[in-house]
Amino acid sequence: MHPVILFDGVCNFCDASVQFILNRDPNETFHFASLQSEAGQELLKKYQVRDDVDSMILIENDKVYYKSAAALRISRHLRGAWKLLYLFMIVPAPIRNVVYDLIARNRYKWFGQKESCMLPPPDVRKRFL
Repeated sequence: MHPVILFDGVCNFCDASVQFILNRDPNETFHFASLQSEAGQELLKKYQVRDDVDSMILIENDKVYYKSAAALRISRHLRGAWKLLYLFMIVPAPIRNVVYDLIARNRYKWFGQKESCMLPPPDVRKRFL
């Protein structure tokens, strides 16, 4: 199974993050599902993700990663120097997550939100669950 990234489908920042990953994932490592989608909801239940999780979620090798751990694990698969960000895993998670939580808490205020999830372009639609 491909690693799956669960994201907030109505969040502009989250949508931009998905586009960023798509453009730097030449091996098509990741598949995607919005948290609001049926597939996303099924994965949340299957992996027993708490309702109060306000984070991008990575499911990889049957393990669930949240917040900065998810973002950094994603970065190691991306093309270019983005792989180097994975070195930040040596920083304790509570410290890494301070910045992550700040952005997550303010993402709608700073970046806005959509009425509904985006429809992926045809060339990448197969990567969306």
